[in-house]
Amino acid sequence: MLAVFKKTVAKCPEELQSPHSTQHSTESMCALKDGFLASHFDSVHPNSVTANLGSSGLFAYSLAKQNPLLPRLFAVVDDIFCLFQGHVENVAFLKQQYGLGKAANEATIVIEAYRSLRDRGPYPADKVVRDFQGKFSFILFDASNKTVFLAADAEGGVPFFWGSDGEGHLVLSNDSEIVKKGCGKSHAPFPRGCYFTSSGGLTSFEHPRNELKAVPRVDSSGELCGATFKVDAEAKKDRVGMPRVDSSHNWSGHI
Repeated sequence: MLAVFKKTVAKCPEELQSPHSTQHSTESMCALKDGFLASHFDSVHPNSVTANLGSSGLFAYSLAKQNPLLPRLFAVVDDIFCLFQGHVENVAFLKQQYGLGKAANEATIVIEAYRSLRDRGPYPADKVVRDFQGKFSFILFDASNKTVFLAADAEGGVPFFWGSDGEGHLVLSNDSEIVKKGCGKSHAPFPRGCYFTSSGGLTSFEHPRNELKAVPRVDSSGELCGATFKVDAEAKKDRVGMPRVDSSHNWSGHI
């Protein structure tokens, strides 16, 4: 799976951007220019499907060569797009929680969970993502308000990578070589047990009150290559003015 979002929709963490990227022309290209990265994805994954998100970016996916234990799903409901890979163990519980029928799958459950956050905000996003038990990663885009929402499970059960291309656009894929092709040295594995939103940036859903600390990555050639993000046990987020977890306040403004 592949998603590219313009920096006006989802701003990459600055720490992902390698200081060496601007030194090589092949590493400073725009993933969206002339459909460059989508075309490359299709060459690697023949018969892939691309969904053009207009001025916001694109989605691309292929159902070929899937791991049967970690299937890929794509769903669109009311202009909310979702790519999902993996398996959620407590699907029956989540269907009941969100009032969904038997035909619902993990991708449509993620969409409904997001819509609940957006429209009603009964819980903070970290609690909603924690409710998903299993091995998964997902990428969601709400075209109505140009919001990106993505996450990966705490065990890193599904390969998931992100990066920043030469224009600062966000690139996401389960294929590290695809991200590397679009981002050069400015890429890294997506942090385990974390979620990212357009408005809130990167947050640990396991430790939502703690800041995340960027640690520079070094590749096999000894060059800096993006960054990993780890929970800083000493640094707490400023939660002043934010409602308490499970309170009667509305959390929809914090997605």
